[in-house]
Amino acid sequence: MAPSNITKVSEFFLLGFSEEPALQPLIFGLFISMYLVTVFGNLLIILIVISDPHLHTPMYFFLSNLSFIDVCFTSTTIPKMLQNIWKESKTITYEGCIIQMHFFILFAGLDDFLLTVMAYDRFVAICNPLYYTVIMNPQLCVILVLVSWVISVLDSLIQTFMLSRLSFCRDVLIPHYFCELKQLVQLASSDNRLNEMVMYFAAGLLGGGPFAGIFYSYCKIASSICGISSVQGKYKAFSTCVSHLSVVSLFYGTCLGVYLSSAATHSSHSSTIASVMYTVVTPMLNPFIYSLRNKDIKRALQAFFRKAALKRPMVVG
Repeated sequence: MAPSNITKVSEFFLLGFSEEPALQPLIFGLFISMYLVTVFGNLLIILIVISDPHLHTPMYFFLSNLSFIDVCFTSTTIPKMLQNIWKESKTITYEGCIIQMHFFILFAGLDDFLLTVMAYDRFVAICNPLYYTVIMNPQLCVILVLVSWVISVLDSLIQTFMLSRLSFCRDVLIPHYFCELKQLVQLASSDNRLNEMVMYFAAGLLGGGPFAGIFYSYCKIASSICGISSVQGKYKAFSTCVSHLSVVSLFYGTCLGVYLSSAATHSSHSSTIASVMYTVVTPMLNPFIYSLRNKDIKRALQAFFRKAALKRPMVVG
């Protein structure tokens, strides 16, 4: 193949879930429903945390940031997929694919780091309750979020730069519904060994590091809870971690499930379906997990809707 045919790629083709025309309306309705639930659910959490002074604490500060990241994370992939189904098209421009991959890596990394920061917050609250307000001061909370942003931005910029060095043939078919880094590296026509090294090193460092931090935090939390004498005290301490632990289990469980299933079956289609769990389902379920198992969020929601009902104009007949 001539070099001009390799380097001058202008668009990619996203194969999505199925090429059956009869299934496209069903896929469109399912994903637009999940996307709307994700957006409105997470925005409601942010609004509740901002409007209720009782929720102006480090835990809910991190929760509102996590909700914002989840909205952005889902918005990097689902709108383009819905647009392609609506227009009966599978194309995405080269520039659009690079931008989508950049923001996907950015928000996925932020999700990971914020879950780690929230685990540290629970560690301080349970293991050092007397010094909690001193340690988890507003300045430290902002610094932790900013550091998460800086590391995630640097990682996404490095991965984007490394990918932009690769050459692609024309008519590249991506067996996914978004531009996933691993798929793009494997489909490159030029030498991709350096890209694979950087990709796996970043995944091990920025994925394994936060997971190790979360695991260590919960080991110390479990040790502290076991040292509490009263059953009521143990239950109260553990209940503050249930929501976060559920989200962590869902996020890491689905991520590991994607890569383990793809490694076991060697099927890109099964990997595409499994990736829906951590790209769509997990961000959608986060607001429900935190609202259903959290008394503070329930109380704030009731107060918010009660206040909204009182502000509603009355029509006198």
